[in-house]
Amino acid sequence: MPDKEGELPVLPEPQVERGSRWLPSLVWLVPLLAALIGLGLVAKSVLDQGPVVEVSFRSGDGLEAGKTKVKYKDVDIGIVRSIALQEDLSKVLVTIEMTKEAKRFTAADTRFWVVRPRVGASGVSGLGTLLSGAYIGVDAGKGVLGTTRFTGLERAPPVTVDQKGSQFTLHADTLGSIDIGSPVFYRRIQVGQVIDFALEPKGTGVSMRVFVNAPYDQHVGKNTRWWHASGVDLRLDSSGFKLNTQSLAALLVGGIAFESMSGHKPDAVAPGGSEFLLADDQASAMREPDGQPISSVFYFDQSLRGLQPGATVDFRGIVLGEVRSVGVEFDPKKKSFRMPVTVDLYPARLGKRFQQALAADPEGKAGSEVLERMVSRGLRAQLRTGNLLTGQLYIALDFFPSSAQVKLDVDAVPLEIPTVPNSLEELQTQIASIARKLDQVPFADIGNNLNATLKNANALFKQLDAQVVPEMKDTLGAARQTFGTAELLLQKDSPVQSDLREALQQLTQTMQSLNALSDYLERHPESLIRGKQGDKK
Repeated sequence: MPDKEGELPVLPEPQVERGSRWLPSLVWLVPLLAALIGLGLVAKSVLDQGPVVEVSFRSGDGLEAGKTKVKYKDVDIGIVRSIALQEDLSKVLVTIEMTKEAKRFTAADTRFWVVRPRVGASGVSGLGTLLSGAYIGVDAGKGVLGTTRFTGLERAPPVTVDQKGSQFTLHADTLGSIDIGSPVFYRRIQVGQVIDFALEPKGTGVSMRVFVNAPYDQHVGKNTRWWHASGVDLRLDSSGFKLNTQSLAALLVGGIAFESMSGHKPDAVAPGGSEFLLADDQASAMREPDGQPISSVFYFDQSLRGLQPGATVDFRGIVLGEVRSVGVEFDPKKKSFRMPVTVDLYPARLGKRFQQALAADPEGKAGSEVLERMVSRGLRAQLRTGNLLTGQLYIALDFFPSSAQVKLDVDAVPLEIPTVPNSLEELQTQIASIARKLDQVPFADIGNNLNATLKNANALFKQLDAQVVPEMKDTLGAARQTFGTAELLLQKDSPVQSDLREALQQLTQTMQSLNALSDYLERHPESLIRGKQGDKK
């Protein structure tokens, strides 16, 4: 029958075979397989997912989310997923997704740092990042695993956890030219480096941590001495110029050196973490222990120009101490200024006998008693010139038996040791005394008397010129006439001269006749005998 107008035709139901009515359609297998594969991938990603940690840095320079790698010994162990600012804007928070094998890097003492090109005391590092870009370096710790928040380092640690060796702590007055990465030398061979330094809790000095690589740490014993091996140790003191250098590296960044007292490998190796004192130079480090210093003060009444802190206190060539400070103060009793010089004295340097006496004194008064006995015997301090070229001064201790007796107060702090002026000062005092005596000479009166004497002499000369000179002229005229008369008598043609010549000629002839007679008598003595006999008859 035809359908009514406006109604849709009814289609006949399809004929389905009874055997295939309950079989599922193959179309549903495709999404089912896809779901199974997705679940497998999700399960694999969950199982393969490593820990996620958060590291805070002061700056995010060179870091990029999704690109910056995390490397350990140049092996990728993670990647930066996000970078954000801390709430107080003081640091940058970097979220790092680690690999499954990087679970060990969640130890509490794990260290992270950004590797960039750096120039430091230990050399140039991070040059490879100029092309590849910055990355985050990591050093695995040994603590408990599971930490997810860390504070990043500003620079790479100088020593990694797997590096073998020992750490030691050094105490010094100042840091000098030392920096992190400065080398540590043993017999001029670099065997370690400085890894850290800090100010002492009370601000009295500086503590440094050094790392000595194995096996060189076996040369560090309990009696090992350490000293500054600065780049250039140039000194200008009372002894002149001194220049000490260690190596080319030490010339640039300084360094530290150590050596045992015996010069050989120590029998007892110092354990890691041992503490030592760091001396200023090798000579100070290798010196015998000085014990506790005795604070003393010297008062001088002369200029201290050329005397500086650190100058030596010398006793007959032996350095007993050094100057700590130089000052000035007003003496109300003498109404004048005096110059105090504070020094540190080490009586133990006087020899083993004094060392034994100091060691046997539990109260620490033996050193003061030693100085008391020496002062009673004339020990005095004196300023002396150590270098004429530089004008540097030092303090010399010596015995002056003729000096006045002084009683040393051993209970005073600091001990006041008497002084004597030096030779130059004594010379200046003598010159000043002579000058004072010269000031007492009445030069004005002497000058006035001299002027009066000169006036009298001038008047006398005028009188001589007016009275005596004319008479002298008459006397000279009479004398001239007398000499003229004598000259006339002595002329060749004068009668006196002629008579005198004739007399001389006759006298000559007579002498010749007498000579002839004398010769004849010598030849004929018999004639003289016969003459005598004839006279008898």
